[in-house]
Amino acid sequence: AAIADAYLAGVSTRRVDKLVAQLGIEGISASQVSEIARSLDEAVEAFRARPLEGPYPYVWLDALVVRCRDDRMAMTGVCCMIGVGVNQDGRREVLGCELATSEDGAGWTGFLRGLAARGLSGVQLVISDAHPGLVDAARSVMAGAAWQRCRTHYLRNLLTRVPKSAQPLVATLVRSIFAQPDAEQVAAQHERVVAQLEERFPAAAAHLAEAGPEILAFMSFPKEHRRQIWSTDESVKRPAGGPV
Repeated sequence: AAIADAYLAGVSTRRVDKLVAQLGIEGISASQVSEIARSLDEAVEAFRARPLEGPYPYVWLDALVVRCRDDRMAMTGVCCMIGVGVNQDGRREVLGCELATSEDGAGWTGFLRGLAARGLSGVQLVISDAHPGLVDAARSVMAGAAWQRCRTHYLRNLLTRVPKSAQPLVATLVRSIFAQPDAEQVAAQHERVVAQLEERFPAAAAHLAEAGPEILAFMSFPKEHRRQIWSTDESVKRPAGGPV
């Protein structure tokens, strides 16, 4: 169990040999470490295939590139798609993860269909970045759910449309939209910020005006949930186990 835990924590098979030596064990080969680590496969597969008992009103979707070895033992980057949902108890739960060669529509559609087949239901809001394949897959598989564009991803995208020297100012203006206490004031502040940007940064103003419905979808949901559902980053900062 100690060797499996060390492997899971990222300790290389060669370094595990030094670890067990410190524990008073003569030694262990890299192949033995790999064999013991395979005992984790059953637990991982059970977790990934477990039934999902809905409803899950909020679902966060994101992907990251991870390095792993391919069949030729060469290091390569693969896309890891991750889904996190809020369960019936109001707590976050990792719904599933899937490796794919690239983050495309087919990959996301397959991933979401797999979640649906395991019981994912009752989704009211999907939070993600604006990757076209991801958004199309979410709208297809989770028909009827609203979509919230992650404000953190959006802001990074918006700031590429203004000079670097103006980025702190523009970021502050955009964040002020989300700081308003109710839906009416959020909408009004959004209009004011668009108007402020129009003269100096017309491209950014047009982009923000068009994105309004996508980045402000969270306002249709309970006030106490809004800070956690306007971004995928909030899901990462507050992992499964903490209430919404």
